[in-house]
Amino acid sequence: MKFSDYYIDQTLKSALEELGFKRPTDIQFKAIQPILDGEDVMAVAQTGTGKTAAFVIPVLQKLIKKSRKDYKGVRCLVMVPTRELAKQIAAVFQSIGKQTPIKTFALIGGVEQEQQIRTLKNGIDVLVTTPGRMFDLISQGALDVSKADTLVLDEADLMLDFGFAKDIKDVLKFLPKHRQTLFFTATISTKLKRMAYDVVKNPIRIQLSPKNPVAKTIDHAVAFVEMDDKRFFLENMLNEYPEYRFIVFVRTKVRVERVVAAMERVGIHTEALHGGVEQKARFVILDRFRTSENRVLVTTDVAARGIDIPSVDYVINYDLPDESENYVHRCGRTGRGNNRGQALSFCSELEIPLLEAIEEYTGESIVRYELHPDEYKQIIEDAEDPGHDWKKLISEANKEDGTEDRWD
Repeated sequence: MKFSDYYIDQTLKSALEELGFKRPTDIQFKAIQPILDGEDVMAVAQTGTGKTAAFVIPVLQKLIKKSRKDYKGVRCLVMVPTRELAKQIAAVFQSIGKQTPIKTFALIGGVEQEQQIRTLKNGIDVLVTTPGRMFDLISQGALDVSKADTLVLDEADLMLDFGFAKDIKDVLKFLPKHRQTLFFTATISTKLKRMAYDVVKNPIRIQLSPKNPVAKTIDHAVAFVEMDDKRFFLENMLNEYPEYRFIVFVRTKVRVERVVAAMERVGIHTEALHGGVEQKARFVILDRFRTSENRVLVTTDVAARGIDIPSVDYVINYDLPDESENYVHRCGRTGRGNNRGQALSFCSELEIPLLEAIEEYTGESIVRYELHPDEYKQIIEDAEDPGHDWKKLISEANKEDGTEDRWD
């Protein structure tokens, strides 16, 4: 089936064709029609499978068909856990709905309220929001969701992890009793399932759960590299593929800054993204990466979930994650939709227990990239900065910021 075969407005079909959307992914194929039919949906699908478009397309179609008349409040409320995700989903609504009169707005904290309030007064069809600012404006009487007959909860598992369970229940007090609720999540747990059934009524349940949760479009492997040698192997990878876009995942924000500094010393430009970077700067950094102004993003797990950056060629797990689930989400930053991607993890001796936990979680052994001792030695010798006293740098950094890194 093609998107052109769906009974949706021609403006949506034209936008999808322009965006290169030809055939729906599995989650889109299974979710779009039930949503168009007005059913509540609880969808569980791994990252990178096209969940966002699975609800954006039918929501836009329903809004096109139903006039807002004189009502200037919100007609569809989309709740998400992070500001970056709010902006990203709003952008998807805007790009697919660009030929329609549907107005979409991302409401986030960390910015001034006055302009947001003025925008809301002019009438918004789709509001994509994080809980904090949403409740602030509802309490001020500046936000009306009383006739929002569609509620979308995206990345619901992450919302639960962030402690937003009460916010999800509280928002129901402001919404119509008769509404459509769409619940999208990458993983499902007993606790999350209980919360889901508190907000959805007799839902159509869609679950795409392959044996290995890493998307089949991603080739992923692990190389055994000592902790102090990782920077040389990263340098080697970035120089070997100068046209590729990389996301490099590191375990802490302190280590992110060290990796960026190490790459800068050998003439490789990278940018750091972590919780210590100011919100406005984070948006700018992500935009530079999306437009390929910068091709290497070094980040903590702040970018592991929900961030959709097209055409990421390679994910490097510079450090393995503590949470096995985050391995899947990190790898899922590449190989999006029907595109193929690659992921390589550097595993030190200390991290072997983390690797074993990841393999137990995924249910499969990760392919080993076998490094011959001569190849390993050559990579270090070829590095432009092999003599730099890395341990001294780490010690000095720890003294400056008063922190310690357990890997050091």
